[in-house]
Amino acid sequence: MATTPHTPAGADADGVLDLMSPELLTDPFGGYSRIREQTPVTRASAVPGTDPAWIVTRYDDVKFVLGDPRFVNNPASVPGMEVPSLTEQALVARGVPPEYMPYLLTSILSVDGADHARLRRLVSRAFTARRVAELRPRVEEITEDLLTRLPEAAEDGVVDLLRHFAYPLPIVVICELVGIPEEDRPLWRDWSEALTFASGQRMADTMRDLVAYTHALIERRRAEPTGDLVSALVRVHDEDGDRLSDTEMVMLILALVIAGHETTAHLIGNGTAALLTHPDQLAALRDDPGLAPSAVHELMRWCGTAQMASTRYATEDVEISGTLVRKGEAVFPVLVAANYDPRRFDDPEPLDITRPTDGRREIHVGFGHGLHYCLGAALARQEGEVAFTALLRRYPNLALGVPAEELTHDPVPGSWRLSALPVRL
Repeated sequence: MATTPHTPAGADADGVLDLMSPELLTDPFGGYSRIREQTPVTRASAVPGTDPAWIVTRYDDVKFVLGDPRFVNNPASVPGMEVPSLTEQALVARGVPPEYMPYLLTSILSVDGADHARLRRLVSRAFTARRVAELRPRVEEITEDLLTRLPEAAEDGVVDLLRHFAYPLPIVVICELVGIPEEDRPLWRDWSEALTFASGQRMADTMRDLVAYTHALIERRRAEPTGDLVSALVRVHDEDGDRLSDTEMVMLILALVIAGHETTAHLIGNGTAALLTHPDQLAALRDDPGLAPSAVHELMRWCGTAQMASTRYATEDVEISGTLVRKGEAVFPVLVAANYDPRRFDDPEPLDITRPTDGRREIHVGFGHGLHYCLGAALARQEGEVAFTALLRRYPNLALGVPAEELTHDPVPGSWRLSALPVRL
């Protein structure tokens, strides 16, 4: 029987939590864990200008929402009613012009059913286990080159590892895979940052430039096809436009490049900081590089970038842990709370890179779950494994360049990302 959820500490007079609160921005691991133990399902507001939604915080409930077909990513998929899109509300609040909305609202991350399956099939071949394994030598080559050049970027013996290693590695890999020319990659770094932080005119300018660039790149590949993913998408579009529209082609490129480097970059940054502040774990991985796969799993669980999955909408009334979520209501699955749930993980607070896993399949939900499980998970895991092992091999005396308490994080709700990672090599 559905019950009224308990209101957790920190909620406003209407019982709505503010996910922009300092407690959750500075310590999402502890903050969401406290909410999880007070009430598994509660109301919350993610960003200014958007309607409140439910958040679910327990491991089993998060996997349920992510895997149950009664929860959809696109509010238009809710039958028989018009449901407001929280994503659209947030984009309007940040100043995205209406003409650019389709490129963000029809993302592979936010469509359902046959459309999602169709789009995923068009790009999934580039991310199969076999294709990722074939990429490994190139990932290792890029990693070694970046590590060799790290000392050149040092000032007074300190280098920002986020800027000069954690970001360049995944952006070079995904840009080579997709087909972004080398000289244009700094533009994507700037655009990605703007999509995270910008509002108003800068946001409008970013979307204009991104879309114009991507259309121009498509025309270049149409005239001179290569072996990259853009060329493959152009071929599909030109042979059968019903399989891929112009807007969808641009959307796929945007989503793959941006999602394909942002989260991995911050996994490398967050994970390196975690290892450097846990000397026993650092020593264990440095002494036994064979621990890299389990280390990446544990770092994804313990300090992964994505704190929440994308919004889901109930297509009918559904009860979750005694709380009735009504048809059309929005739900945020809180990944960080699930990954620290003691109902699933024994002693979840300590970082333990030897924590048992299910082979190479993760127990954590850092990459999501269900039909929208992260398309690039295998590539992200590989990049993490290569990055951590090579970094500790090349610089065995690696240490933080500032006291740990001076490391700062960007105030982005739903994301855990260092502003910089100063280290001594």
